[in-house]
Amino acid sequence: MKKALIAVVMALCVSFFAVGCSKEKEQGKAEPAVEKEMKAAAAQELSATVVSTAAGRTMSMKVYMKPDKYRSDDESTGTSTIVRKDLNKVWTIIKPQSVFMEMQGVTEEQSKAADLEVKGEVSRKAVGSETIGGHPSTKYEVTAKVGNETVTTHMWWATDINFPVKTAAVDGSWSMEYRDINIGKQPDSLFEVPEGYTKMSIPGMPGGHAEGKIPKM
Repeated sequence: MKKALIAVVMALCVSFFAVGCSKEKEQGKAEPAVEKEMKAAAAQELSATVVSTAAGRTMSMKVYMKPDKYRSDDESTGTSTIVRKDLNKVWTIIKPQSVFMEMQGVTEEQSKAADLEVKGEVSRKAVGSETIGGHPSTKYEVTAKVGNETVTTHMWWATDINFPVKTAAVDGSWSMEYRDINIGKQPDSLFEVPEGYTKMSIPGMPGGHAEGKIPKM
């Protein structure tokens, strides 16, 4: 149960603050300086290690980002998830068996992993400055409307690289931090199904059998 909770928290964190955050809103108006930073972040390509803590446990995964593309690697299970917003597809790569599953249609949560805007943000205010992982950062208190609930989190925006390096619950119950951030062009091959992998149907869906391999070039 605890491992599942950590996985859910990590997924929510990454999808909620993945490649920047929302258009800044404070009393219904965007702050020009911060909005400029958000646009700069959206244009970045990068790789990083995401370390997430929740329920007293810690897990990490490697992530890669390009505009409209997102990949996460869970080395403990040998699985990868590739979100292709540009193709409206999601691929789950299972390395130990050299198979993959394909889902047509990117959900709203998955879309946020390759998008700039965060749904529901209603306000953001600076509450301090800290250095996170060697990056000078402005600490924000961010309030968002999620369904019928109002959620408030802290987010540390690194001013040297224009990126949200850490997000955490106000009460400290969970946190998500980007470490070893490498900003630069990412290979397109990272966001494709590896050659030679067998396509499998999604369990519970019609046709639960192999459908063929990605041909080797």
